[in-house]
Amino acid sequence: MYEPIKTILAVCVFCCLQVRESNAQIRLPQMIRDSMILQRDLPLKIWGWASPGEKIRIRFNGKQVNTTAASGGKWQAKFPPMKAGGPYEMRLQGKNAVTLKNILIGDVWLCSGQSNMVHQMGLHNITYADDIAQADFPAIRQFWIPTTTSLTGPGDDLPAGHWKWANPKDVNEFSAVAYFFARSIYTKYHIPVGIINSSVGGTPAEAWTSAEGLKNFDSLVSVIERNRDTAYIRKMNRNSAMVRQPSYPDQDKGIAGPVKWFDTVYVPKGWHRINIPGYWEDQGVRDLDGVVWYRREVTVPGEMAGKPAKFFMGRITDADVVYINGQKIGATSYQYPQRRYTVPAGVLKPGKNIVVIRVENSAGKGGFVPDKPYYLDAGEQKLDLKGDWQYKVGQVFRPLGRGAIPAGIAGQNQPAALYNAMIAPFTEYAIRGVLWYQGESNTANGQEYGKLLPALINDWRTKFTRPDLPFYYVQLPNFGDACYLPVESNWAVVREAALKTLALPSTGMAVTIDLGEWNDIHPDNKKDVGERLALIARHFNYGEKKLVYSGPLYQSSVTEGNKIIVSFTNIGSGLISIDGEELSEFAIAGADKRFVWARARIAGDKVEVWSDEVPEPEYVRYAWADNPVDPNLYNAEKLPASPFRTDE
Repeated sequence: MYEPIKTILAVCVFCCLQVRESNAQIRLPQMIRDSMILQRDLPLKIWGWASPGEKIRIRFNGKQVNTTAASGGKWQAKFPPMKAGGPYEMRLQGKNAVTLKNILIGDVWLCSGQSNMVHQMGLHNITYADDIAQADFPAIRQFWIPTTTSLTGPGDDLPAGHWKWANPKDVNEFSAVAYFFARSIYTKYHIPVGIINSSVGGTPAEAWTSAEGLKNFDSLVSVIERNRDTAYIRKMNRNSAMVRQPSYPDQDKGIAGPVKWFDTVYVPKGWHRINIPGYWEDQGVRDLDGVVWYRREVTVPGEMAGKPAKFFMGRITDADVVYINGQKIGATSYQYPQRRYTVPAGVLKPGKNIVVIRVENSAGKGGFVPDKPYYLDAGEQKLDLKGDWQYKVGQVFRPLGRGAIPAGIAGQNQPAALYNAMIAPFTEYAIRGVLWYQGESNTANGQEYGKLLPALINDWRTKFTRPDLPFYYVQLPNFGDACYLPVESNWAVVREAALKTLALPSTGMAVTIDLGEWNDIHPDNKKDVGERLALIARHFNYGEKKLVYSGPLYQSSVTEGNKIIVSFTNIGSGLISIDGEELSEFAIAGADKRFVWARARIAGDKVEVWSDEVPEPEYVRYAWADNPVDPNLYNAEKLPASPFRTDE
């Protein structure tokens, strides 16, 4: 009886497959859809899936291409280069018909990297409120790729997505850097600009590089091989979750009792004084990971009462929930976004108002980041929220113990994982070039980054079959505590890696050493970053050969007596001190490489550097720190010089 049953089942499966194939319809990848922008002046590839052997006819912009699906069902059609224009329709005919509408032909830029490329206009809606309100560019469109990973190999399609144009609503979802780049290009040339935003916060360069691109990195190759074992990945993540699960057994007293600490009828007892902004570890609380509640009575004048308001609470490490008069007005689950909450009309009342903030921190210092805005804004009046508050600890997180904690496998940090899922599926899509903003996650090993970044560039050029694919990137801005003595710096090493990568052809670097914030890894100024990238593209891709697109870049140095004479490229109309003061942030050393601050002055198109402490100088550095203090060497076009050193 067994063999006949098995035969019948096999026949049924075969018949089902035949029915499925005979009814198969044209299926397109997520990126090829209504409102897409296709690359001008390059051959265009359109691809998708259908029944094996199915004949497909595609008509677009006065041209027709016929193709046939291969045995696996995939098909591809190639159109000749076309000029910018549109809107057009694309009609595909196989066993079914598909019509794509509102297609433009222009320039498509792949924008990738980590969080500073992710950061949407909506996260900077105070700084760029006017830019958002005035966004009206149907020919600037973004395709946003959701975060997804693959440890097993390259994927063939993306998660669901849409092309959206820059209007006051949808522009909030645009990458701010990419939007300002695109707007600069479009307003200058009136050529449609497409943005493919494939970026993920907190990710290293190796995650964006293919397995083939990492073949010379032995340690990463072994990790890629290990990660293909799905059973191993499940085991590691399961073990990590089991160990971490019981680490926070106590309840938060602020919400566990019959009267919550944010309730208006709650009577505070045992609260202590603390200052905002500031971290509790700097104000008499030692090594606390847990939940700390903050409370303050705020007197609201009658003219502010009842009105909708904005609540600015700087940045908080790590997570927070904010209540005013017992009503929750906002919450954020991680440390990086600026806290900008809307207070609905009717919440504020004249006289005494109770503001309560629940802050949760699981590692490092907890509390409120200094040098950020802290105020309540209603109408034309503001109430300053800095100063004395009361605090009480609601929950203490217990240490996990002295033993080793098995780490889980975070897919987005694994080599090749983001390339596989977020780049590989569309390498057939023609693009003008790449904009890259990343490096923060590789600062722990800047020397390796000097190899990883060129490897990624060469890898993408291979995968997109464009040996000369333009690749323009952002050198990391200033960040972290200022130091008034010459120091070593991991961030400076990553900046140096970016500078040296300019040795690759068709690359460009936007220097942003003046655009960062000491206390925010996501600086608010995204407009200048995007526009500096646009300068590079305008020079190399749009024919503005005389345009000064970069600040001074180190070229060479020679020693003459007790001075080092430094030469630069990209001096534009001449070297200047941007603030009119003596050049700063130059350090000098002899053979012992013990650096001291030096004096420096502009001498024509060079800079002379010297110090009485170093009579026989050999090495010089400029702006060599995580956050150099006001480096002021620029060219006359007001573009800053890149940090550099000669002592590597």
